[in-house]
Amino acid sequence: MEQFTIALRICAIILIVITAFPLIRHDFWTFRIFEFARAQKLILNLFFLSLYSCFFSFFKLMDTIVWSILILNLLYLIYQVFPYLPIAKKQIKSADKSETPSIKLLVGNVYQYNREFKKLNDQILAENPDLVLLVETDKWWKDQCISSFGKNFPEQILQEKENTYGMLLFSKLTLSDTQVRYLIDEEIPSITTNVTLKNGELIKLFALHPVPPVPTQNLYSTDRDAEILLIGKEAKKEKLPVIVAGDLNDVAWSYTTNLFQKISGLLDPRRGRGFYSTFHAQKPLFRWPLDHIFCSTQFRLQSMKRLKNIGSDHFPILVQLHLAPTEDNTDQLNATEEEKRDASEKIENGKNNH
Repeated sequence: MEQFTIALRICAIILIVITAFPLIRHDFWTFRIFEFARAQKLILNLFFLSLYSCFFSFFKLMDTIVWSILILNLLYLIYQVFPYLPIAKKQIKSADKSETPSIKLLVGNVYQYNREFKKLNDQILAENPDLVLLVETDKWWKDQCISSFGKNFPEQILQEKENTYGMLLFSKLTLSDTQVRYLIDEEIPSITTNVTLKNGELIKLFALHPVPPVPTQNLYSTDRDAEILLIGKEAKKEKLPVIVAGDLNDVAWSYTTNLFQKISGLLDPRRGRGFYSTFHAQKPLFRWPLDHIFCSTQFRLQSMKRLKNIGSDHFPILVQLHLAPTEDNTDQLNATEEEKRDASEKIENGKNNH
């Protein structure tokens, strides 16, 4: 029993430490990566508390302290994930699927080295979206898309790359004032364009795919945070209704994404509806929401779903939004002056990093 209690104590302390790590506002990857698996940490926390409760009579003072901290840890984790549970308040109101005008957007990270194109093609043909945004697209993916479903999408922005940061945008709706920009890194494109809905109304679409804070690509989250927050500031100034979409390489509940929502004033359709975890498609135990679609307060959600596996490490996600005649900003997150300064500092750090 002594060995069991020691092992349980060590595991619980490790869990507490990795939960607290993201509270250290440092850009080094070890502090940022532990923001991702928040739901998994919550489940582990419940498991360890259950074990403590079953064997509490065998524990020492140290175990009582750890048990008490685990309760606080659990409350903190519940606080973090609660807004994304179906029992929480919806941040975006719902709308009937028949309401117009609407826009149907499919976003997918195809994984550059994946060659199961037919799975993606079949889903696009079945779902019939107005826009398709694909990332991690090289020349092979571009050629496959153009020769198959591409004929159904007269408007195309093709930025294929061999560095896993290619980006393709296919649209049945008219695009205008389109820009392909390299906001932070000269090798990582983003797309900004106006989209004309079927009734003639204009909206602004921002598409991005910043680099993740992982040892194989970038030891720091500086670039990712700067690109996300830079788009957030632009979205805030935009007069048109806004959609921001892409693989942000950040989870919905992270400090950076939360700050992005506060800076931009954009809403997350997942809040009050579920996690819609899109990564990792092949590893159910290591799954969290990395692919995002945010929108301004003029939109209402008609439908949202995670699509089937396409052979990638990401699931595609499909959202249909209704552009309402009036805004509803009651559930916007608001940034404090300190948070605004923090966002500006992160943007400057990203720009100065190159």
